[in-house]
Amino acid sequence: MGKIKIIFYLILAYIIYKGVIAVKDFELGLGKKVDEIEEVVDLEKDVEVLGVKTEVIGLMMYLGDPLELKEHLFAKSKSKCLKMKEIAEQTSNAYYECAKVNAVVKAGKIISIIEEIEVLE
Repeated sequence: MGKIKIIFYLILAYIIYKGVIAVKDFELGLGKKVDEIEEVVDLEKDVEVLGVKTEVIGLMMYLGDPLELKEHLFAKSKSKCLKMKEIAEQTSNAYYECAKVNAVVKAGKIISIIEEIEVLE
C-alpha cells in the first residue's frame, strides 16, 4: 500500500505541475497577443494622426437644401464609380457625384475627405 501512495502522490504532483505550466504559457501567450494588438492600434492611430493623404476616386452623396456631403464611398476606378452613381441615382433622391479626392483611406474605406480635386463625368 505504501508504494501505491507514493505513485499516487507523484502522479498528483505531475498533474499539478502540468496545470501550472499550462496557465503560465496561456498567460504569456495572452500577453504577447495583447502586445500585438496594441501595436496594430498604435500604428492605425499614427496613420490617422499623420493624416496620410491618398488620391482616390470616390462616390459622394450630398443631401440638404444647401448641399452637404453626407456619405462617401471608395471606388476602384472611374467606370466603377460611374456605374455605382447610376444605380444610386435610380434608388435615391440624393445628389451623387464621382470625384477624384485627397482622402484618408484605411482598409479600403475612405475615412475622411481632405479636399476634392476634380469632379468626374
